[in-house]
Amino acid sequence: MNRNTLCTIYIVRHAETEWNAIGRIQGQMESSLTEKGLGQARQTAEKLRDITFDAVFSSDLLRTKRTAEIVKLDRELEVVTKEVLRERTYGRGDGKMIEEWRKETRHLLEQYQKLSEKKKWRFKFDEGYESDEELISRFITFLRETAIAYPNKTILIVTHGGVIMTFLAHIGFAKLSELKAAGFKNAGYLKIQSDGVDFFLKEIEGYQKNNK
Repeated sequence: MNRNTLCTIYIVRHAETEWNAIGRIQGQMESSLTEKGLGQARQTAEKLRDITFDAVFSSDLLRTKRTAEIVKLDRELEVVTKEVLRERTYGRGDGKMIEEWRKETRHLLEQYQKLSEKKKWRFKFDEGYESDEELISRFITFLRETAIAYPNKTILIVTHGGVIMTFLAHIGFAKLSELKAAGFKNAGYLKIQSDGVDFFLKEIEGYQKNNK
């Protein structure tokens, strides 16, 4: 590992939205930030105020782009939006209340819980649902391409909770089931470094392991 070629990447989850607040599945649908969410984004902006970013990327969904605009503060950097950074789609579950979706898929959730960790990565709750394997494939590809394109630079990426938790499971931070049970706070973030192949977790702010 050549430390001089490592890319430093801050991966931020978007701040709280109206649908987060009421327990509605967003997936790839749109929902605006709440007042609380705007405050969360400003708090994260303050935490990262002294970081010199060389580029800013976000999912093309409005909640992430708005969070990115706040977190980057007055840095004169364009927020480059990428569809590949979107949250997973839940297929027909997008837009449904979480409790309603859980009731409808209870038999599938029970089936999912019995699977090995490996099989859980490929599991789909319906035809339109994006599996963890599909989600991490597109995200990891983007991270590796970014690390190679920006050696010895610092990058800000604003994405979604499902993306971040799946990434943490991928790098071995915790099991996928543990991460999904715990969650990741709105406007929380990771600091990682990458040489374009491997990923090294340096800091985590927002993992709710003891606060389910």
